[in-house]
Amino acid sequence: MTVLEKKICMMGAPGVGKTSLVRRFVDSVFSEKYLSTIGVKIDKKSVPVDDHTLNLMLWDLQGEERYQWVRLQYLKGASGYILVADGTRQDTLEVALGLQENAAGRAEELPFVLCLNKADLCANPWARVAEVERHAAGVPVHVISALHADGLDDVRR
Repeated sequence: MTVLEKKICMMGAPGVGKTSLVRRFVDSVFSEKYLSTIGVKIDKKSVPVDDHTLNLMLWDLQGEERYQWVRLQYLKGASGYILVADGTRQDTLEVALGLQENAAGRAEELPFVLCLNKADLCANPWARVAEVERHAAGVPVHVISALHADGLDDVRR
């Protein structure tokens, strides 16, 4: 069985649920307590894919905007990244799209997805998807909920 290791960075504004998503994915738990990430927190999850094992190194990056240049440095050696926005807060969507624009300016082109988290709190989360498609055509969008684990399997694909 072949083992592959992939570094994936989680980026977004503070309070969008990056850490909650990682904890839900890695440990299958959700905590109501808010803990601000300082710097970077790295978790590992092994996932069987066909005839090999995929070791995901998930880099949960600090969300403070003033450290945006540091976040982009963490993308070195990454296989891709996940942008996370809070589906209930427009400003976090703008931060995520701004991060994507800055990351796209790097020499290497990295695959990414945008996750609209907190779908459980949105009356119509799909309206946000239509909004993203209007502003940034071609950005792959997933509607998810760290609380209920809704949509997480779709992001893995």
